[in-house]
Amino acid sequence: MNRILKFDDVSVTRGKKQILKHLDWEVHNGENWAILGLNGAGKTTMLKMIQGDLWPTSGKLEVLGGVFGHISIPELKTKVGWVSTALQDQLHAGDVVDSIVLSGKFASIGVYQEFTKRDLQEARQTLIDLGGEKLLGKPYAVLSQGERQLVLIARAMMAKPQLLILDEPCNGLDLFAREELLNRVAGIAEMPNHPALLLVSHYTEEMLPCFKHVLLLRHGEIVQKGRREEMLTADTLSEFYGKPIQTVSMRGNRLAVYPK
Repeated sequence: MNRILKFDDVSVTRGKKQILKHLDWEVHNGENWAILGLNGAGKTTMLKMIQGDLWPTSGKLEVLGGVFGHISIPELKTKVGWVSTALQDQLHAGDVVDSIVLSGKFASIGVYQEFTKRDLQEARQTLIDLGGEKLLGKPYAVLSQGERQLVLIARAMMAKPQLLILDEPCNGLDLFAREELLNRVAGIAEMPNHPALLLVSHYTEEMLPCFKHVLLLRHGEIVQKGRREEMLTADTLSEFYGKPIQTVSMRGNRLAVYPK
């Protein structure tokens, strides 16, 4: 089984503050992981490292077979799909959807490289396959939050990534838009040779059954990691949060968590 990620005693320090502490974690090809943690747990810092925007202060990080310090970061970025509401602020609001999806092929903000008609048709087809045909030709600025997230997913998939990071993808979505987006994610998980999926969320109900592995991150440390049926229990999560919680089973083998 090919390895997607390997954190080997990875720590990150900024000034006198240690943000991540001695992380050991592996993700293999075909595995889908969810990361659960409260604000300040270090989730964003982890993602920035995986994306190549930040390097470990100590330890060894391997992403898609390349060890940091011995790989090309621009090349790595074309193999890692990234979906985050934070990315929306970097995009050009006046660009049409087709162009934004196409930019995923080059892991760039905007399209500055030469491309072919075939490339553009592939971008359009990628969005169509995800259910976004009605968005073609529209400026990004006029889209709803849910539509924007769908475009970002298509943009990420355009490069045929080996790893797809979903960084709190449901932020700002209403109930119905959230479920529609999660259905799209479930569809990606069912694709032949789908990328490994990495979902970061505050909410267990967003962790679809396709995320069979869960990592619990608190104060920069991995508290526990393993199969979802072991991690998403009232006892495990109460200990993780440090407060009693109750779980509520949802349709589709999903689980919601509330303070007890």
